[in-house]
Amino acid sequence: MKLDVLLGLQWGDEGKGKAVDYLTPKYDVIARFQGGPNAGHSLEFNQIKHVLHTIPSGIFHPDKINIISNGVVLDPIIFRQEIEGLKQLGVDFRNLYISNRAHLILPTHRLMDAASEKAKERGGKTKIGSTLKGIGPTYRDKTGRYGLRVADIFAPDFEDRYKELRNKHVAEVLKVLDRSMLPDKKEEKKWMEAVDYLRQFQTIDSEYAINDYLQSGKSVLAEGAQGTMLDIDFGSYPFVTSSNTVCAGACTGLGVAPSKIGKVYGIVKAYCTRVGNGPFPTELFDETGETLRRQGGEFGATTGRPRRCGWLDIPALKYSVMINGVTDIILTKADVLSGFDAIKACTAYKINGEITGHIPCDVTTPIEPVYTEFRGWMQDLSKASKYEELPDALKRYIEFIEESTGVPCSIISVGPDREATLVK
Repeated sequence: MKLDVLLGLQWGDEGKGKAVDYLTPKYDVIARFQGGPNAGHSLEFNQIKHVLHTIPSGIFHPDKINIISNGVVLDPIIFRQEIEGLKQLGVDFRNLYISNRAHLILPTHRLMDAASEKAKERGGKTKIGSTLKGIGPTYRDKTGRYGLRVADIFAPDFEDRYKELRNKHVAEVLKVLDRSMLPDKKEEKKWMEAVDYLRQFQTIDSEYAINDYLQSGKSVLAEGAQGTMLDIDFGSYPFVTSSNTVCAGACTGLGVAPSKIGKVYGIVKAYCTRVGNGPFPTELFDETGETLRRQGGEFGATTGRPRRCGWLDIPALKYSVMINGVTDIILTKADVLSGFDAIKACTAYKINGEITGHIPCDVTTPIEPVYTEFRGWMQDLSKASKYEELPDALKRYIEFIEESTGVPCSIISVGPDREATLVK
């Protein structure tokens, strides 16, 4: 049995939560493979909106196995809050498993995150636009071989290990960047109580479990967070996240071989958004951009920050398709474009007077987007129950995306609800 992967092809916020929730009935196991609570995966059904941060988006299907894998970084406090919120909805957690190898976010990691952003601001450098959840510092400790993992919480000397790392943060980082930012005792106590709460859940060696599931014929869907253009290696560095958001990250984030990868679902909005700083060639600063933000409800599910909005970027999309080996595109928020007389898509970049389809490595490179214009549609898409009922102008736009990328748009989302999904 092959493992299928679902990930974002833009700068995140493409609608991965809804897509996973929609696809979950086809799979036995849903496994989150990277990122932390900086992710906000929104799902809507039964007229209720749910936002998940760490827990896989298959959790609302009680018969499915959900795994928080080794590539994820986990904040015990946020995890506890998320669980308590879901309990009120009657969610069953008997099939939720947590990797022993997942790294823990400490209270001092969040302080380090804030101190780092503040230091950049003082030094005249542009801030990354971090969510300040401590994600970057946690991954730094992971690669620096200092981190604490879920397995450590069961060790007799766990508190000593915690204090050693906490003191290292204070001595080597926090006091250098900002002496006023010292750990809060109440927050530490709250974190320790959340660790104790975490001990109640089933922890596993997820790499063995996932490979055993595949070997026994069970189907597995790997769920990514953020988006390809935020990948630590291939995104718009340094304005990126701290993990590998691309398909290859599923292999290291789950412990599966590349030969195990089957379908790769790439999620893409019918336009583009971005949160935080960094290049965004098609960003709109006019009323059109504001209309996209308003109609699309473009505010961060985790931070509430307004998202930057712009037209679809084909060079970036083709790049993402190439990097990930995408086999199927899931197009989301097509309904947001309803009501525009004309719609644009960037089909090339003009850089130093030359036309190119390549994304420059240097994010300071001035880029002028070259646009192709399409006829818009006025039709309300909420009544559409099958692809054939979509307006011809939207069908042409979808065909243009398929022709540009060489990948079929297999699923079209025409609204936020679980039911507002069409198969092409």
